[in-house]
Amino acid sequence: MDFDQITVGLRATWQKRITEVEVLQYAAITGDHNPVHVDADAAARGPYGERIAHGMLSAGLLSAAMADGVPGPGAVYLSQSLSFKRPVRLGDVITAEVEVLEIKPRTRRVRLATRCRNQADELVLDGEAMVMLPAAADSGPDAA
Repeated sequence: MDFDQITVGLRATWQKRITEVEVLQYAAITGDHNPVHVDADAAARGPYGERIAHGMLSAGLLSAAMADGVPGPGAVYLSQSLSFKRPVRLGDVITAEVEVLEIKPRTRRVRLATRCRNQADELVLDGEAMVMLPAAADSGPDAA
């Protein structure tokens, strides 16, 4: 997406069902083997009574919404604030949404609202991100 196509209020979403496979792969990749995520017996005794997904697994879906939607390929993630509102349970379908809040043309930065909701439309994650867009490609007659 070209920088001049980005407008305040523009949104993109990306959706994924969170299964045991994703949770175990996330644990293997990150090394986060917290029993609340990977051990059914231990998680049953925990605050949610069952295993839940890593919060950062849901947060990672925001990156997909940015890369495949707004602002699109080539954007560089600069910062992210997160507030986890509800647990994500195995089997939940999570919709990650990004929405343009502010555009800074001089620095090619875009501030985004970032949210994840479950299949019941309950907010599970809320935050804001800042991304930087690449410089416009040279479109002159000598461009390769």
